Formats: sequence, structure tokens, C-alpha cells
Amino acid sequence: MKKKKLEKKYILIIILISATLFLGFSATLIKTDRKLNPVEQIIKDTSLVVIKIVNTPIDFIKDKINETKEKKDLYKKYKELEKKVKETDLINAEKKELERELEEMKNLLDLTSALSEDSYLNATVINRNLGYWYNTITIDKGTNSGIKEDMAVITSEGLIGKIVKASNFTSTVKLLTSEDANNKTSIRIEVNDKYIYGLLTGYNKDTNTFTIEGISDNSEIPSGSFVTTTGMGNIFPSGILVGKVKTISKDHFDLARTIEIESAVDFNNISYVTVLKRKDYQK
Repeated sequence: MKKKKLEKKYILIIILISATLFLGFSATLIKTDRKLNPVEQIIKDTSLVVIKIVNTPIDFIKDKINETKEKKDLYKKYKELEKKVKETDLINAEKKELERELEEMKNLLDLTSALSEDSYLNATVINRNLGYWYNTITIDKGTNSGIKEDMAVITSEGLIGKIVKASNFTSTVKLLTSEDANNKTSIRIEVNDKYIYGLLTGYNKDTNTFTIEGISDNSEIPSGSFVTTTGMGNIFPSGILVGKVKTISKDHFDLARTIEIESAVDFNNISYVTVLKRKDYQK
């Protein structure tokens, strides 16, 4: 059995050597410039056919290998390009956020430049709980910076709330948008040369609007009228902008009116704030 295997092995080697010699001889004939005799011509033609037959699958395999390599290179380039596009989108998003924060800081500087140096303190929002997004925010200034409870907190756009808790280095701000039923603020609506008073009682996060109730004055209130704080209650200084009148509705008896005002502040985007120091707290 082993002998037969060895014989087959030797036969295969002999065939390969013969084929190599035949192709080598044929190649010599193909390259020569002399006139070939009929036998040599037959050998030459046969060799060309054999070489073509042998080269055809080899060329096919080489083409497939090259094609696969090109596809891999193309896919690699595609992934690199896709990564660059994502990086560009990320950079653009960061750029927009930086531009927004820069504009907010610029507006805040414009605001504080109109205040006396000892009447305000700028701070940065460092925490905002998603579950209580419209209730409170935490800022990076506390009692060490002179902050006390009940101080009003504003942005360059208007009033946002008051300090309800202060530690050494941080403070908690209760927002006007808080769901607390007791979170009512005295406001006034400027109509021509007089003020109409009411209470800020609720906030609609979907429309970014507040509700004003307790208005008994029957004077006409135009849309777009400014709504500011009254200074009553010794919490918020008077004249801080809260928003503008948007819509007005009456009760079933056509007596009391409920007014919806559009907030001057975008409560979804608060990064920098200004704390207004009360006079009795100033050093």
C-alpha cells in the first residue's frame, strides 16, 4: 500500500518536472526569431494554449484578490470619512453651545455693567436635577461669597427665582417655574401710565408661559404689555422683568380675568445667573 502511494507521488513529481521542462522549452521556442519547423510550430501552438489555460484561472484569482483588496481599502476609507463626518457634527454642536454660552455671558455682562458693584454677584449653574428640572438649580456661590436666603436671582433676560438654601460654596435657587403651590409671586402689568396688579400662580413648560390670577381691574390689557415684579413681600426688588402678556381670558361670570404671559427667560437654557444682594445684607 505504501509502495503504491510512493509510486503515485513519484509519478506526480515526474509529471510536474516534465510540464516545467515542456513549458520552459516552449518559452524558448516562443522567444526565438528563427523559422520553426512543423513539429516546433505544433509544440509552440500547444504551449501557448496550455499557458493560456493555466493562466486563465490564475488571472481570475489574482483579479478577485485585487478586487477584494480594493473593496477593503474602499470600506476603510468610507469608515474614516464617516468618522470625520461625525467628528465634524460634534465640533459644530460644541461650537453652537459655546456661541450660546458666550452670548449669555455677554448679555449678563451688559446687565451687570448697569448695576452697582456691591449689589450683585455673578454665578454659574453647576447642577440641575432632571427629575426636578423646573423646580431648582444649584449655583457655585455660597455664604462665603455673601449669599443669603431669599436673595433674588436673575439672568440677562429676567427673573428666574430666589435663593432658598446656601452653604459655604454653593446655593440652591428655587425657580419661578417650581410646582410648589405656595410659589406665588406678586407682579404688575404696565398699561399706559398705570399698573395692574396680580399674582403669578403657575407655569406651563410646553408653552413657556406663566398664569396670572387675582386681577380685578377691568382696564383693557393689550397683548405685549410688560409684566414686572412689584417689590411687595420684601423678596424680589420691584421692576424685574418676568415676561409679556400673551392672552387674556375671563371666567363664566365675565368678572375675574386670567392672563397668560410669555416668559422672558428660556428656563431650559440657564448656564449663568446673577444674584441680587438685598440692601440689608450688603456689607
